[in-house]
Amino acid sequence: MSRDTVVAKRYAKALFELAQQNGIAAEVEDQLKLIVDTLAQNEEVVKFLSFPSIDPANKISVLKSTFGDNVSNLVLNTLELLVVRGRQDVIAEVYEAFTKIAGEVLGQAHATIYAATQLSVTEFADVVTHFSQVTGKKIIAQQIVEPALLGGVQVRIGDRLYDGSLSGKLDRLQKSFK
Repeated sequence: MSRDTVVAKRYAKALFELAQQNGIAAEVEDQLKLIVDTLAQNEEVVKFLSFPSIDPANKISVLKSTFGDNVSNLVLNTLELLVVRGRQDVIAEVYEAFTKIAGEVLGQAHATIYAATQLSVTEFADVVTHFSQVTGKKIIAQQIVEPALLGGVQVRIGDRLYDGSLSGKLDRLQKSFK
């Protein structure tokens, strides 16, 4: 486990504990996702944050002006702490660790459902319901269309992959012939 991962877990655990005390754990998770998604789409901001010669106060000012109205003071204070300590490069890892901690404590799991075509609302709900029963947790899912699957679905929950796709079945059949 890398040092950055350990650091991110510490920040995430502290942030989760404070968010849970204030009853805003779900909101904080959504806000962290917003920040990570925004940073992933804007490489210039990431470069700006990574320059050591730029004063941390300027970096914090940019973050506050970008996210100030959309995130809680708790999240802003965490971002400020990360920037002041030169740890702005672990923001995405803090989000990942936060979602894992929140999932364990709140009985939730994040899932990615891969399907060859867009699932209908009913089909999507059926998959979510099935895996809620399998895992015993509330599933928070997103769907990604992956035409290479040919048919069926793959569901990734954490580091587990449930493969019910046609391409996966064909691969397993091919391996069985060898």
